[in-house]
Amino acid sequence: MGKKRDGKRKSGDGSRSRAATRVEASAVESPRAKERPRPLDAWLKLLRAAESLKSSLATRLAPHKLTLGQFAVLEATLHCGPLCQRDLAQKLQVSGGNVTTIVDNLERRGLVRRERSTRDRRYIAVHLSERGRHLIKEVFPEQAAAIRRDMSVLRGKRLDRLARYCKELGVSLTGE
Repeated sequence: MGKKRDGKRKSGDGSRSRAATRVEASAVESPRAKERPRPLDAWLKLLRAAESLKSSLATRLAPHKLTLGQFAVLEATLHCGPLCQRDLAQKLQVSGGNVTTIVDNLERRGLVRRERSTRDRRYIAVHLSERGRHLIKEVFPEQAAAIRRDMSVLRGKRLDRLARYCKELGVSLTGE
């Protein structure tokens, strides 16, 4: 170590220590982080929180050999009844092609079946099979309880506010 100057120790070659450089660099970066546009900052936090929640759910669905999309289709048909693929895509906010793949895979496993309407042969509804109904009735309560635990950091009015803000944002973007 070098000599003390003004009560501070200086490194022997006259350069600053790495720790001092890091502290100064973080001091320089902090104002920039604070200058990040509030909408971008909020969007990043919302995205990260949603991804964390989705990852947690996906991990819990893996033992049931279900993807997030498959779970969503099974849940929607359980709670809404038979739906056509277009309505499923709209409800789940995914493409029609994505829903087709999800339903194909669920149908292959015997969890759903497609039924063509007798009134309009163009309309094909996705129905839960008995096996699919049994699986989603077993899995849904477990997942709902786990989601409540995941969200337990927010309670009461804070959770209500988050739900209201998310809905407000979604409606402003989709008009629905």
